[in-house]
Amino acid sequence: MESKVDLKTITIAHTPDADDAFMFYGLTSNRLQSRQFAIVHVLKSIQELNQAAKTGTYEMSALSLAAYPYVADKYRLMPCGACMGIKHGPMLLSKRKLSLKDLSNINIAIPGRLTTAFLLLKMIEPKVETIELPFDRITDAILREEVDAGLIIHEAQITYERTGLNKIADLGEWWFEETGLPLPLGGNVLRKDLDPSVCSELIKLFQESINFALANRVEAANYAVQYARGLAIDQATQFIGRYVNDLTVDYGEVGKQALVQLFERAYAAGAIAQPIQAEFVGR
Repeated sequence: MESKVDLKTITIAHTPDADDAFMFYGLTSNRLQSRQFAIVHVLKSIQELNQAAKTGTYEMSALSLAAYPYVADKYRLMPCGACMGIKHGPMLLSKRKLSLKDLSNINIAIPGRLTTAFLLLKMIEPKVETIELPFDRITDAILREEVDAGLIIHEAQITYERTGLNKIADLGEWWFEETGLPLPLGGNVLRKDLDPSVCSELIKLFQESINFALANRVEAANYAVQYARGLAIDQATQFIGRYVNDLTVDYGEVGKQALVQLFERAYAAGAIAQPIQAEFVGR
C-alpha cells in the first residue's frame, strides 16, 4: 500500500473574471495537476490583488501590469498569462456624448489607481479628475449621473450600447494608433523567494492550462461564462477573445516590446515616478 505524500501548498490568486476563468480552466478543473505541490486558488478583484502584491501575499498572482513597478522588488513576471488587447482595451464610457478633448473638464470613475486602465488615462490626460469605485459599480454610477464618465474594464465593454451609454474611446484602439502594438493590461507574477524548480513547474502548468482552454474553447468558455456577469455564452466568448490569444501563451518579442513601451511612455508622461525594466522569470 502506497503511503500518502503531503505536498507543499502553492496559492494562486487571480480574478473571478471570465478571461481569467478561461485561462485557469485546465487547473481549476483538475485536468492538469502537479506532482510537486498542491494548488489552492484564491479569487479576488484586480484591485485587491494589486494591493496584496505590495506585501507579497501570494506565491503566484495575477495583477495589473501598471502595478508591477510597485511590486518588482517582490515578484518577477511570468512569460505567460498576459491579457493582451489587440485594438481592444478598457473603455471610457459616458451618458452624454463626449470626446477625449473633454477629459480635463469632467470627473471620471476609475476601478483602481493601480490598474493599467488608470495608467493609460493618466497618459492621455495627466490632470484628469477621478473617483475610485469598485469596477462593477462604475456603469451604474454613469447611468445615475454620479460621474460624467467611467473607465470600464469588465464585460460591459460588450453590452454598454444596450444600456444607452456612449463610447468616448477604446483605450486599446488609442494605444494601437500611438504604438502599433498590442496593449498589455494584466499579467501574472511569481514571488522571488520561490525555488526555481517551483517556478518552472508553475510556468509549465499555466501555459498548459492556457493551451488547454484554447484547444477546448467551447468547454472552457462554458465554464467561464458563470463569471461573466450575465453575459450570454456568445458574448462571454467574444469578451474572452479580446484578451486571451497567442500572446497570452507567451509574450514573445512583440508582447515584451509592448510592455517596454507601456512603461517608457508612462514614465515620459509622468504617470509613474521612476523608469522600470520588466524582469521575467528565467526557466
